[in-house]
Amino acid sequence: MTTADPSTTERRTAPDAPRAVAPRLGAEAFGTFLLVLGGVGTALFAAAFPSAQDNALGVGHLGVALAFGLALLAGILLVGRTSGGHFNPAVTLGFAIAGRFAWRDVPGYVVAQLVGGALASSVLVVVASTGPSGFLANAQESGFASNGWGAHSPGGFGLLGVLLTEALLTGVFVAVILAVTARAELAAIAPFGISLTLTVVHLISIPISNTSVNPARSIATAIYGGPDALAQVWAFILAPIVGGLIAGALHRAAVLRAGRLG
Repeated sequence: MTTADPSTTERRTAPDAPRAVAPRLGAEAFGTFLLVLGGVGTALFAAAFPSAQDNALGVGHLGVALAFGLALLAGILLVGRTSGGHFNPAVTLGFAIAGRFAWRDVPGYVVAQLVGGALASSVLVVVASTGPSGFLANAQESGFASNGWGAHSPGGFGLLGVLLTEALLTGVFVAVILAVTARAELAAIAPFGISLTLTVVHLISIPISNTSVNPARSIATAIYGGPDALAQVWAFILAPIVGGLIAGALHRAAVLRAGRLG
């Protein structure tokens, strides 16, 4: 999510490419790991204890939304310059269709993101297993912070509303990233704008879908969320990808139109 996209700005000879790819994939895995660990971990742990709700640092929807935004900010600041800081298959696909990322690099990025997210949720399971008696079982019975609709939506929203919300908010999120990273003068504030946008996205959609806008995040929690979470995860793969692709296509069309007008 930085202004310099390694896939398009670096010039590498063929012998150098294998050595250069590994750090980028590692950065994507680490960034996604940090995002899921921080955001989902807050939802599972900080929001789980009633006593935490009663003090000045109590965690509700706002706390979880901030946790996702701050975890994303940390990931961008730590490894964004290495990989571009996508940490989300929908972002990677949006950048690719916008012409800002090489299609040949998409599969590697997506796999790295999925691995990073799954590792984070696995760590959370291990930590939860050391908690109070029944804590892990209760977390898994309640879906392990997975996304869902109907009975599995925090507010009881239906499939159509969830699909529309996820696609629309992912599109907005990806559009913001594409816009702020396209302007060199915004480089210093781009990570903060992107992270705050993700925070707002969560504030809007936690009650609706528990907020995905990221297939890697949804798959990571569905792995441990039980059969219902796994049965519904397709929606949180499809809708964010559709939203990201639409945002990328619109960005590309706007850039091409601006070029013709210019």
